[in-house]
Amino acid sequence: MAAPSGHGSPWVSLLLLLAVAAAAAGGNDGNRAVEFDVRPGGVVHSFSQSHAQGGHTCTFTYASQGGTNEQWQMSLDLSDDSRLLTCVIWRPQGKSYLFFTQFKAEVQGAEVEYGMAYSKASTGKDADVPLKPEEFEVTSTAVIHRQGAFRSELSKIVLVARTGHIEL
Repeated sequence: MAAPSGHGSPWVSLLLLLAVAAAAAGGNDGNRAVEFDVRPGGVVHSFSQSHAQGGHTCTFTYASQGGTNEQWQMSLDLSDDSRLLTCVIWRPQGKSYLFFTQFKAEVQGAEVEYGMAYSKASTGKDADVPLKPEEFEVTSTAVIHRQGAFRSELSKIVLVARTGHIEL
């Protein structure tokens, strides 16, 4: 699993685990998922979604080739205590047929605690298929393809980030 680590509190670990589990479900909360087109043509495109509370933003930047436009979805959710931001970007059909030359999923206003990219997203009976660890990297703000190692298959990205919000 590619993830920045290291906050020792068991409660923090539990909260992070719960947020990751909710995110891994693929953004099933249709009320918060926004549809957008992923367009081929080799040109760099971006799609962003902002959360009303806290001014947090998730941006998906990519370039792809082949085929026609595909419908994708992005969900951006803030935990009840406003400490964890979850951004999930995915193709609901499970598999993209586009050839991605690059990708970056980035959050603003939060620090990434967990990030994962998948070549195939779950579609009910089939499970997510993660990219190999050498194909992407997780930074404090993003999940990014690794030039020369990324094999051009992408269908889902999950980011869970700590907002730094402190409840008084």
